[in-house]
Amino acid sequence: LGAILALAAWLRLHDLGSRPMHADEANQAVKLGALLERGEYRFDPYDHHGPTLYYLAGGLAVLRGERSLAALTETTVRLTPAVAGVLAVLLLAGVMAPLGWTPALLAALFLAVAPASVYYSRYFVQETLLVTFSLLALLGASHARRTGALGWIVLTGAALGLMQATKATAPVLVAVAALAWIGSRRWQGETEHHEARAPRRLRTAPAIGLTLLTAVGVAALFYSSFGTHPAGLRDALATYLPMTGRVAGAPAGHEKPWWYYGSLFWRQTNGGYVWDQTPFLVLALAGAILAFGRGGRGFRAVLLYGVGLATALSVVAYKTPWIVIHLVTPLCVLAAILPAWGAQRAGWWRGLAAVVVAGVVAWQLVQVRQAVFRRPADPRNPFAYVHSAPDVKKASGLLSAAGTGVVRVISEEYWPLPWYLRNGENVGYWTQPPEDCDGALLFVSPAFVGTVRERLQGRYEESYLGLRPGFLLHVFRRRPETP
Repeated sequence: LGAILALAAWLRLHDLGSRPMHADEANQAVKLGALLERGEYRFDPYDHHGPTLYYLAGGLAVLRGERSLAALTETTVRLTPAVAGVLAVLLLAGVMAPLGWTPALLAALFLAVAPASVYYSRYFVQETLLVTFSLLALLGASHARRTGALGWIVLTGAALGLMQATKATAPVLVAVAALAWIGSRRWQGETEHHEARAPRRLRTAPAIGLTLLTAVGVAALFYSSFGTHPAGLRDALATYLPMTGRVAGAPAGHEKPWWYYGSLFWRQTNGGYVWDQTPFLVLALAGAILAFGRGGRGFRAVLLYGVGLATALSVVAYKTPWIVIHLVTPLCVLAAILPAWGAQRAGWWRGLAAVVVAGVVAWQLVQVRQAVFRRPADPRNPFAYVHSAPDVKKASGLLSAAGTGVVRVISEEYWPLPWYLRNGENVGYWTQPPEDCDGALLFVSPAFVGTVRERLQGRYEESYLGLRPGFLLHVFRRRPETP
């Protein structure tokens, strides 16, 4: 397990700051900067997810001596999801341990090298935290059910509260998991006489009550900014209205076919870029067949959870690639079933299982190398979703060279520029050209170039800066005045 965790940590932490900041990452990093500088956080129910990411990242930033937006680095802001991604590998092994250490270690190994999990563990968004807290809740619930210990009950409630404080979609994951657990019991044909059920119900009711009370308390602490902003509790509920609107009618560009998440696993070619997780997918499907035919209750619960979650995610038109990491976890468990079964057999079965695992892991590492380290911002990369172009990193250098004076960003789209211009003292943003367009440095969208050029009074050098694929900004740099 130590070697698996070391591998997971290296893949998630190595060269963490090299990829250009995605617009969503930059937006959230600016909110983190406000928390660090003013000690203030206000939950936005319309355009942002929950507060755990900011508070946890803020703690790490302080430990690293970065107490302002200007001091923050890409590595620091991405450390929180990266550490959470490593913890997810450990937690998955713990959740699976009652089913046997062989499948538990294999599932952890597959998660450690899963391309989507590695990629989005290096991404400053909430999804990896949600996966980690989900696994923590499962670990707590399984131990609480077996032992009835108060500590495990409280831990389960705290994990559920952290899930809710991370993203409002947490109840969907909890509901699917609960249905999978109930379905696995019925599948196994477990029956209890009424007399046997009554005492358990008496024990279960207080435990569930304490779990829910703890969950509500933890979520309330975060949404209320630890009691400093009570209106955040109202906003935590209000967020479901705009969220429902996005689910009912996906914004243009985010609508995807029902099979979209499946396409992130099978072979596809895009402009010479070959993406292929077919070996892993085939192994997971083989494990699903085994779980269906001869698996125990635990594996069948995982199968039902995976099928239920895939169904729920597929029927919603609004889809983004980072959501797929919720499907990766059950697929890793299913992929572990067949080689674990082979490892328990004598003779050539054990050797064959080792070869299969080594082959799948090696193939997954090839995909990780391509997607995470070689082409992390390439538009052909299925995980690089509307990603910022590497060219945008030049904005910091342009700012430094501009000297004193106003820096104007005149564009209907400009993220992640606020991150790269965070050291500027006189930077402004306009979604329409102002009357006075002059400044030391201007970033202008193609739609406004003509208007801005007409309004400029000084002499400027012109160049271009790629914001993202298909969107170039015009750069105006004021020439120094000659005597």
